[in-house]
Amino acid sequence: MTLQLRLLIGILLLALNSVAACNRSDSGPTTTPTKTSTPMEETSQAPTDTPAPPTATATSEPATSTPEPADTATPIATEEQPPSADTEQAGASGFLPATMESPDFGTQAFLWWRPEVAERDLNLIREAGFHWVKQTFAWENIEGAGKGHLDWSFSDRVVQQVNDSNLKLLARISTDPQKRDFWAGLPPESADHFADYIFALASRYSCKPGAVGCIQAYQIWNEPNLSREWGHKRPNPAEYVYFLGRAYEAIKQANPNALVVSAGMAPTGDNNELAMPDDLYYEQMYEAMGGSSDGYFDALGVHGVGFAAPPELDPDTAAAEARYGGHRFFSFRHVEDIRGIMERHGDADKKIVLLEFGWTSDPVNPNYRWHGRDAGIDFAVQAEYLKRAYEWADANWRPWIGLMSLITMPNLAWLSDGDPEDEEQYWWGIMEPSPCCGAPTFRPAYLELCRYLNAREGQVCVHAP
Repeated sequence: MTLQLRLLIGILLLALNSVAACNRSDSGPTTTPTKTSTPMEETSQAPTDTPAPPTATATSEPATSTPEPADTATPIATEEQPPSADTEQAGASGFLPATMESPDFGTQAFLWWRPEVAERDLNLIREAGFHWVKQTFAWENIEGAGKGHLDWSFSDRVVQQVNDSNLKLLARISTDPQKRDFWAGLPPESADHFADYIFALASRYSCKPGAVGCIQAYQIWNEPNLSREWGHKRPNPAEYVYFLGRAYEAIKQANPNALVVSAGMAPTGDNNELAMPDDLYYEQMYEAMGGSSDGYFDALGVHGVGFAAPPELDPDTAAAEARYGGHRFFSFRHVEDIRGIMERHGDADKKIVLLEFGWTSDPVNPNYRWHGRDAGIDFAVQAEYLKRAYEWADANWRPWIGLMSLITMPNLAWLSDGDPEDEEQYWWGIMEPSPCCGAPTFRPAYLELCRYLNAREGQVCVHAP
């Protein structure tokens, strides 16, 4: 039986099992911010022929049937609150440990192309009181020249800068969804190559004595419940589970202490060839894992965009009132719905990592205005909502909430066309995209969070007016 025939049979079986859950077609406003891939603002150095690492796992085909979990033990989460990153001491390796507070605090940043911008922004992130920074490690930017041709020139510098800044690093491992001609192919068929790549990455940045650097946590892919992120095919949770399991095994072989976080899902009500609702996707992930996430992830990745609702708003109210969008996922507290799925499947001992959350103040782009400026959210309200989201999690989501990584620090690429305001991500930023390296231009969100996070540790925000 050919690979294609086996894959087709598996997909048909999955469809029969889930047809009742999938028979819905919700419509609603545009739901999730457009993702910016790592911008090619500079030409990368020519890749070197790096010896290929040992194959992380035995070669096998993508499957829609339930894969066998890896035997690698999952790190046991402790109930004690570790000290903050400002005071936490590096271990014998010289690197910060892969531990998370509940809640813990981080932000997405754009560190890849410009070292001087990365240095400035990492200092601002640390001074604001964040403990973690999230950075995309696009597969094509490291192994773009072909199998085993690994260019570490940018990643070595980024990892070193983060490590030197006394911050922990969450690496999002994915590809630009617009890149259809990548040599490794598209998921899930690229699973073997992806496992080898991530094994090489985790081996190089293993946090062990003598390692080039330390990546404490890995996010495996991004929003596979959208067709554009999953090989431009119908989203398939069982295929992603297979892909995730291969990556988990490879990372744990290279660095058993690293934290593996599953992809966050786009909040959406669509269930068709282009998208699948996040709650349905998570349910089918657990079905594909046989009810146990061991061997697949250490923490479940979730996206928690606030849309038009304040952070405390109950999802029932968001579903009942059109001004909030008319669906449960149009509320920050929809995260609690996903937590309920974890608990029903016996996964209460694992944390949720909020990989993306935030509020936009967009007055320009029609798909975002309704939950931006048209909903009364300006920069001041955005600042207040972000702080209150952290406060809600601290009061109501302990001990199961881990890192909460907000969107976003600014990207200088927003200035490239001379009009940053037409870029929808500009309105999610907590700072202005200030040219480097003069005085930064703060928005209320940065200053409010700087005061709040520093006060938690008995300190004062150095940038407070």
